[in-house]
Amino acid sequence: MSDYKALFLDIDGTILTPDDTIEESTKAAVKQVKQKGLEVFLATGRPLHEIREIGQELQIESFIGYNGAYAVHKGEDVFMERMDSEMIQHFLNVAKEKGHEAVMYTNEKNVLTSNDSQVMEDFIQYFHLKHNVLYQSDYQDQILGVSLLNLGKNDVALYEEGNNIHLSPINVAGFKEHSYDVIRDEVNKGFAVQKVVDLLGFKPEEAIAFGDGMNDKEMLSLVGAGFAMGNAHPDLFQYAKHKTTDVQNSGVFNGLKSLELVE
Repeated sequence: MSDYKALFLDIDGTILTPDDTIEESTKAAVKQVKQKGLEVFLATGRPLHEIREIGQELQIESFIGYNGAYAVHKGEDVFMERMDSEMIQHFLNVAKEKGHEAVMYTNEKNVLTSNDSQVMEDFIQYFHLKHNVLYQSDYQDQILGVSLLNLGKNDVALYEEGNNIHLSPINVAGFKEHSYDVIRDEVNKGFAVQKVVDLLGFKPEEAIAFGDGMNDKEMLSLVGAGFAMGNAHPDLFQYAKHKTTDVQNSGVFNGLKSLELVE
C-alpha cells in the first residue's frame, strides 16, 4: 500500500497539452491513483468556475483555484482568501497608466479591464473564459486572483514593490513573454495544499504534486514528492525533488510510475 495519500495536479502545461487536450496516459494515471485511495485535486491559477469540464473529464471533484486562494473538497468549500481591495486599486491604477490589461477573478466572474484589446481577446480565447464582465467598483473587494497582461519586464516591479506579492510568468506559449499571475507571498498553492492536508488529516510529505510554472514552486517545495514537468519554466526545477517528461510525453504518468503508483 502506498504511503502517499493525496495528489495535486496543475492544469496548463501539466495535464493540459498545448493543443488543449488531456493525454490518455494522464487519464489512466489519475484513474489508477484514485483506485489506490489517493485524494486527487486540480491545483490551478484558473478560476474554478471555468474548469468544471476538466474536472468532469478526469472525474475529479476537488480543486484548488486562483493560485491557492480558494479550495473545494468534494463539493464543499475549504477556505476562501480574497485579495486586499487597496492592492487591487493599485493594480488598476498602474495598468491604466501603463497600458496594461488585467483579468481579475471572483468566485463567479472574470472581471476584465477591457474586452476589445487583442491581448485580452487572445487570453479569453486560449483559456476559454466564458463568464466575463467589465470591471466595476462593486467587484473590487471580491477578487480572489489576478492575471496581468501586456507587461514589459521592467513593469513587474511596479506591481510587486511593497505589496507582499510576486508576479509569476504564465508558462504558456504566446503569453509567457508578457503575461503574469499575481502570487501572494502568504496565499499561494503551497498555502492551499497545507490547508487541505490539514483538513484531511495528512502530512505534506504524504502528498505528491506536479507543476510546470513558477506559480507551482511553493506547492512543489512543500510536498513529499514534487515533480517539475519536462516543459517547466527553467527556474522551477530547483524547487522540485523530481523531474519528469513533458506534458506531451506522459509526464504525469511517468512521474507516478517512478513512484510505483501506476503501471
